[in-house]
Amino acid sequence: MDANRKTAYFTLMDVEGKKSYSNLALNHQVIVGRPDSVAFVRQLVYGVLENKLYLDYLIQQYVKNPVENMRNCEKTILRMGIYQIRFMESVPSYAAVNESVILAKRFCRGKEGFINGVLRNYLRTGDEIKLPNHEEDEVEYLSIKYSYAPWIVKMWLENYESSFTEELLGAGNQTPDLVIRPNLLKITRDDLWSKLEEKGYGVKEGNLISDSLHVKGQELLSDPLFKNGMFSVMDESSMMVVSMLAPLPGEFIMDVCAAPGGKTIYMAEKMGNDGKIIAQDIYRRKLNLVNQEAKRNGTTIVQVRAWDATRLDSSLEEKADRVLVDAPCSGLGVLRRKPEIKYKKYDSEMRDLPLKQLEILLTSASYVKRNGVLVYSTCTINPEENHRVVLEFLKRNPLFEKEESIQLLPNVNDTDGFYICRMKRK
Repeated sequence: MDANRKTAYFTLMDVEGKKSYSNLALNHQVIVGRPDSVAFVRQLVYGVLENKLYLDYLIQQYVKNPVENMRNCEKTILRMGIYQIRFMESVPSYAAVNESVILAKRFCRGKEGFINGVLRNYLRTGDEIKLPNHEEDEVEYLSIKYSYAPWIVKMWLENYESSFTEELLGAGNQTPDLVIRPNLLKITRDDLWSKLEEKGYGVKEGNLISDSLHVKGQELLSDPLFKNGMFSVMDESSMMVVSMLAPLPGEFIMDVCAAPGGKTIYMAEKMGNDGKIIAQDIYRRKLNLVNQEAKRNGTTIVQVRAWDATRLDSSLEEKADRVLVDAPCSGLGVLRRKPEIKYKKYDSEMRDLPLKQLEILLTSASYVKRNGVLVYSTCTINPEENHRVVLEFLKRNPLFEKEESIQLLPNVNDTDGFYICRMKRK
């Protein structure tokens, strides 16, 4: 059995059945399965996840019962097979069919004939399948074409023009660059650039943040430069959050939703490791990630604590020079990295997110000194979670005034989708 497809199958089953995050599931299964080509596995896994609704639409043309009623093993193998046939030019069609049948014999016994039949029928007539009519139902058409939950498509169409929405949907399916930043305590950006090029990596400067570098190459995170804390992986959108917070040496800063700690550590570096940062998170286990990164990077001013950001710690009222509220959100800005988010249902938890975000923001504002700075950010593209939360906050808390805000978008800025708003206490 092909180790590459087997690894991809187990990864997709973890995402489908266990609701695992794709990046974590893939990393785990690569370690366990030891595939010959991690690049092939990655392309197959993310290709299937990014096109799941479209692949299911194609499968539905050849089966009587709804695809959603199939067992996960059947759906996963069929999706993998059709994706290889339709999108992976390097894979011969016969190989895609044969390897899918082999997987079925092992992991979906009794269905190998069914899977073989569907894939061979698709080979004969797949090019004849048409998408839903765009004019009759634009939401359904875009939802199938780009594989997004209909509520996301509908929301973006309500806020952007049709052509812009389609660009945004397409950008969410693109593979993002690997972006890093130098550890300012140990190395300059230009020195890091030179060292990476000496090792054969392709490097170019960032688009928005002077500290950022876009890097191409394999096994970057296994390089001693990373292990010795010379750089960290961080999208320019996340760097922009810290840039707008603008931390200074000697200040006391609170990061109220800190884990996994990328922004926290970047703040400490920008401060020259001089001052104090309280990095808190409601989940104690996640704070271990912050401590690990602080140790790797050599920062010593970060103090972690488990704390619910909706609860006020009265001992810290009006003590912080700057407070960052990087709020929990729907994550619609990081679909390029976590495509499984595209299929989230609009449930009560999703609907109540703005209320929770507002509660955290109102509580966190109490920590800001007079003339201090408060930054609110999310990694989503949803006005209800972004500027409308800020508007309601400012209405309820006249002590603060808005200084600037930005909505970063993957189709415009080539970054993750981030909303960032900087406010100042009068």
